Amino acid sequence: MNFKLSQMPDRLLKPRTNGITMVMDKGLSVEEAKNFLSVSYPHVDIIKLGFGTSFVTPNLEEKLKVYRSYNIPIYFGGTLFEAFLIRNQFEDYIAVCKEYGISFMEVSDGSITIPHAEKCGYIEKLTQHGTVLSEVGSKDAAHIIPPYKWIELMRAELNAGATYVIAEAREAGNVGIYRGSGEVREGLVQEILTQIPSEKIIWEAPQKAQQLYFIELIGCNVNLGNIAPTEMIALEAMRVGLRGDTFHLYLNKETIL
Repeated sequence: MNFKLSQMPDRLLKPRTNGITMVMDKGLSVEEAKNFLSVSYPHVDIIKLGFGTSFVTPNLEEKLKVYRSYNIPIYFGGTLFEAFLIRNQFEDYIAVCKEYGISFMEVSDGSITIPHAEKCGYIEKLTQHGTVLSEVGSKDAAHIIPPYKWIELMRAELNAGATYVIAEAREAGNVGIYRGSGEVREGLVQEILTQIPSEKIIWEAPQKAQQLYFIELIGCNVNLGNIAPTEMIALEAMRVGLRGDTFHLYLNKETIL
């Protein structure tokens, strides 16, 4: 940090397994990736190349090289995994990840239906090739999953070998753990947390109000995902109480003016 302030929260430092921030790259150029990391690299833990953008991104290898130069893990969005799977190209997916040096992989079923035992089987197979993140929840806003089912799915996928489970929200933050308006389904989130450790969940939270909710609920070391590159520094400031929304969160009321 650039200077010293008292009464700051105990923000875990990299490399960390809790309090991580996953950034969603939806199509940055190589130069934009360099500029983004020149400012934000101390705070970025994982970078996701959103949905299937890696298939159509020019100079993909060059951009991956930029991210690797900062020792930040990269993975392809779960939609790409599903695109390979629905075409019966699971082994090709593994080969592509190996070809591009991708050791983090996301298993999701937000766009296609996969029997859950089969999904867990894919998680188990991919753990032989790297770190697996599994996404729970549908991209279909009309598909409402009850809390007990979220818990059941998350627990099974962690047991299958997923390092983290990702709570689905899409890049807009308007499905899954959120209502169409972007409002948090608070009862769902709090019920999930009665059974699943918070350090094993990455909450997709692209909107500021969503980020604030989880920081207030879980603390500065909550795992957050689908963060826009341009919002990284602002999010980190909010995590540690240096943005208006969280300004009073960590202050001792008896010692301040």
